[in-house]
Amino acid sequence: MSTPTSHAVAAAPLRRKLAEELAAEGLLSDPGWRAAARAVPRHAFTPGFYLQAGAAEDGLPVWEPVTAATDPDRWLRTVYTDTTLVTQFDGDEPDWEHPAPRTGGTPTSSSTLPSLVLRMWLDAELRPGHDVLEIGTGTGYSTALACQWLGDEGDIVSLEVDPRRAAQAAEALYGCGYRPGLAVADGLYGYWPYAPYDRIVAACSVRSIPAGWIAQSRPGGKILSTLSGWLNGSARALLTVADPVAGTAEGPLLDGTISFMLARTHLPPAPGSPGHWQGLLDGPPRLARHAPARITPTDEATFFARFLAQLAAPHAVMSTVGDTVYFTDPVTGSAASLTPQGGDWVVRQGGRAALWDAIEAALDAWDAAGEPGPGHFRVRVEPDRQEVYLPGVPALAFRLPQ
Repeated sequence: MSTPTSHAVAAAPLRRKLAEELAAEGLLSDPGWRAAARAVPRHAFTPGFYLQAGAAEDGLPVWEPVTAATDPDRWLRTVYTDTTLVTQFDGDEPDWEHPAPRTGGTPTSSSTLPSLVLRMWLDAELRPGHDVLEIGTGTGYSTALACQWLGDEGDIVSLEVDPRRAAQAAEALYGCGYRPGLAVADGLYGYWPYAPYDRIVAACSVRSIPAGWIAQSRPGGKILSTLSGWLNGSARALLTVADPVAGTAEGPLLDGTISFMLARTHLPPAPGSPGHWQGLLDGPPRLARHAPARITPTDEATFFARFLAQLAAPHAVMSTVGDTVYFTDPVTGSAASLTPQGGDWVVRQGGRAALWDAIEAALDAWDAAGEPGPGHFRVRVEPDRQEVYLPGVPALAFRLPQ
């Protein structure tokens, strides 16, 4: 039988190997982060997780539970790989004492892959002595890395909206000797009791930057967050707060294809039946200039193309029935469909907004600008307006939903 002591012994070489792999990616040039990656026992924060094990007949993914009790060797080996480990579906905490396979479901909590966790802390430009607010404690592994790196030279407060997740993370963190400030709270409101902060780092995605984050930052403080939305496009923003009282901040998008789960209150609504939206498709059909595959996130360029499409149609939800791709907008009451015909796609639209027209216009402008990557774009936050824009190109300026 395996025991916590035997886990610690077996984990040590696996943790060193993982640290070597992360160092090879250029993530551990700082001696403090290298020491943190070697010291923090990820297995203590992930007693169980789900791995995808094929698909059911209806195409839904089948998820297999792996725990320290059911398969200790596989569990420990997997924990110390650079992999995201799903720990919860649909907001329901699994019974890790009696785990069972499941089919389908939406992941709502995970242990994020270590390289992404480290990348977030590095991109946030954390410094000794900083007061830090982390949005989304999750398993607590990310919090532990920051605690290990900061030591006694700074304070970290971490918020988790799910009380069961928070309790498990607290047990693991305190059991490993870390003492961050922890609270069960909706991180979209920040956390006034410990404000102001030098850094706010979000381990979830948001549709726009919450005003509370700006207000609770110090002047010159930085906010690192992933912007996402209902088309599942993502881009990270690193904002410098100019005036917390006035509510102003600005900064660049960062390159890369990193994404996080949307904050639960920012999740898209259920789209309903596409058939019910057919009556709104009363505009004349036309041939599409861009196929739906243009915004399928199969590589870095198309991943960002989907983000731009989402900026152009911020309330649209995409679904596919048969060969037809539907976009439905529950805010404006608009809809669009794209159906293959020969080698082309036929577009039908209706409602207050021409959804596919807006998406194609954004893609056209992006193509004309030479398909610049995320790092060329900036984010500006003002009290009554937030926008993502490419400097000097008015056609690539988009307001974020607020």
